[in-house]
Amino acid sequence: MRQLTGGFLLALAVMACKTTTPVVQQAPQQPVILTLGTKEFSTDDFFQSFTKNQLSADSTHRTDVKEYFDLYTNLKLKVLAAETEGRDTTEAFREEMKTYRKQLAQSYLTDKVLVESLAAEAYQRMQEEVNASHILLTVAEDALPADTLAACQTALTLRKQALAGEDFAKLARDHSQDATTAPNGGNLGYFTAFSLVYPLETSAYATPTGGISQPVRTRFGYHLIKVNARRPSRGRVRVAHILVRMSPGADEVGQKAAQTRINAAYNRLQKGESFETVCRELSDDATSRANGGVLPVFEPGRWVPAFEDAAFALANPGDYSKPVRTNYGWHIIKLIERKGLEPYATLAPSLRQRVTTDTRAEVLRQAALQRLRKEYAVREDKAVIEAALAKADSSLLRGQWKYTEPLDPALENKPIVTIADRSYTVNRFFDYVRQRQQPPRNPAMSNSTPAPVVVGVPRLVMRRLFDRFVGDELMRNEEANLEKKSPEFRALISEIHDGVLLSQVMEQNVWERSMIDSTGQRQYFEQNKAKYQFPDRAVATVIVAQHDSLLKQATTMLTGKPPYQLRRSAPALTFAKNQTSLPTGLRENLFDVLVVMMRNPGYVVEVSGSHDPTERDSVSAGRIRNVVSYLQKNGVSLSRITEKDYQGTRPGTVKDAQRNVTFQYFSTAKDDIAKVINGKHQLASGDPAVTITEGTFARGGNAYLDGVAAWKAGTTTLRSDNKSVAIIIDRIEPARAKTFAEARGNVINDYQATLEKQWLAQLRQRYPVKVNEEEIRRLAK
Repeated sequence: MRQLTGGFLLALAVMACKTTTPVVQQAPQQPVILTLGTKEFSTDDFFQSFTKNQLSADSTHRTDVKEYFDLYTNLKLKVLAAETEGRDTTEAFREEMKTYRKQLAQSYLTDKVLVESLAAEAYQRMQEEVNASHILLTVAEDALPADTLAACQTALTLRKQALAGEDFAKLARDHSQDATTAPNGGNLGYFTAFSLVYPLETSAYATPTGGISQPVRTRFGYHLIKVNARRPSRGRVRVAHILVRMSPGADEVGQKAAQTRINAAYNRLQKGESFETVCRELSDDATSRANGGVLPVFEPGRWVPAFEDAAFALANPGDYSKPVRTNYGWHIIKLIERKGLEPYATLAPSLRQRVTTDTRAEVLRQAALQRLRKEYAVREDKAVIEAALAKADSSLLRGQWKYTEPLDPALENKPIVTIADRSYTVNRFFDYVRQRQQPPRNPAMSNSTPAPVVVGVPRLVMRRLFDRFVGDELMRNEEANLEKKSPEFRALISEIHDGVLLSQVMEQNVWERSMIDSTGQRQYFEQNKAKYQFPDRAVATVIVAQHDSLLKQATTMLTGKPPYQLRRSAPALTFAKNQTSLPTGLRENLFDVLVVMMRNPGYVVEVSGSHDPTERDSVSAGRIRNVVSYLQKNGVSLSRITEKDYQGTRPGTVKDAQRNVTFQYFSTAKDDIAKVINGKHQLASGDPAVTITEGTFARGGNAYLDGVAAWKAGTTTLRSDNKSVAIIIDRIEPARAKTFAEARGNVINDYQATLEKQWLAQLRQRYPVKVNEEEIRRLAK
């Protein structure tokens, strides 16, 4: 019932915005098309709003200029009322607008053409998976030039040795400082786009199979990449797994215990137990255990190679692997679904998002800064910079650098850089350093790295932070000037401003008032009873089946009153002679019944028991009682359980089955019948074999029911759209007036419209409306 909120308006505005390049332009004086009180609105403002509405609205609901002008006038009246109340000056409003502005500005600060290029490049790379090995020689981003050069020369020497025929894997084991991959010869496994840092990924895709790249610089150091193989994309998979965790350093006893547990799980699966049940009981993955071990969809390069190889080797949904060992422990992997690479048009939105958040983001940032340095004059004071850099010491490398104020007279509040005629002091830069400093980051390394780490130099670290500081201030300047540089952004912010205020005043004057004013609702209903009428309606069930035999099966199952027999059962529980208790094995089997009942709230289960001729009559009752007690204690109410005690011989069963407790499912919901039939008859097209729709329908409410000329109680069968249809009409509800409870939803909507109309009339008196009809006629041509 609430028509718009600030967040919803934001979403609409983002969807409707274009992607033209912002330009600086001085807007000429625009004619006034509307005046509310003393506030004027230009023709340009109205026309931009009208055009955006036309582009974002459904073509069947578009309005002409005159119709939209009325909507525009009412919107501006409401916003003007909110501004008069000072709603746009509150701290909460300013914070909300600040958040929206920050989110929207990001798309205007990045080069959309470059984003699209990177997204397209990533999609092209996703067509192929690369298997590569690498050698890493670590060197800090801020190392001395001599140290950086030495690492590069070492990489070149190793490349020369590999090209001369030395085994790359051996060179990696002997020299690579990537503690994770060095022991296995530097092998990275198969990967695709977004699996590695961008420079390394680019080098891998650019190097031919069997080739060795030139040294590649990343923030970790220098890499050599050898491409071992390529293959077409295997797409993505969703799997579930059972994990028995085992530490990589586990001793022989620990390893044997883990292997025994995973083998026990595998044996239970082989005997027919459900994967979900075994997972919930045995898996050590606490995150996925509760949902049957299901993991997010993934592509190659996201998991360790052994896990991925086993997952992608599974052919059909439902297949599961033998136990697979990884550095996390032992897994049994079940395939849920396999997905091919989707078209670019489908993946493009997520790819654009990913290229702005992974290591490609730095490419986008540098492109933006290169452009901004041409637009804004940047003047650095080299003497002040040198004096500031001299304050760096080794604590900066640990992320613990501090400074005391006041600074030396040579630095205190001295401008260190000027951007677009605005000066930034050393004090501000030092604040930035204190907040942004961090200890060394190098996830590719560990304390066991065999070769020495080439660490950064404090002065160079401080210089990098200064460059980052300048870049951040350039971006901040650009963001602050977006309204001046981009009419599109300015209009978007104005629209969000109006939307947030509109939401607030509509909440107070219309939505909340209409919801809590029960007296007003009732009074409106009494004054307009003639509006709220039920026509003749049929209480009916419509069954649509793919062919006659399925229709007959469904209608037969619906015969009689609920609960309806579903022709679905669970495996029987077989008890030992004179046994009535539930040992662990029987409880595990009974867990499946419990899961079915929890997942299907309309189900009723019939629990049937019996005993063989040599057992007492009370034995079958005891078995039923213990089963029912288990279900009840685990959340199944007694109203959903029926009991049947056969006492002695159970009809139609052999002697050994007389000690069984069996289960038969019924349901109070007709739709459950369709679910059971569809589970047994899956069509190649993916369409349901049977659908069952029940309800109270007026003419026009159901196309199949409309095909029956004269409505009366009974069953009608027909063919429609090559489907078999049965229409079961239980009774006809004659036309009558709705009660207040039945009409309340419509009453509230209508009452809101009345309150809004009354409020707008008051606003038009408070802010007289003056319209420039000549401008309206000009736009309407």
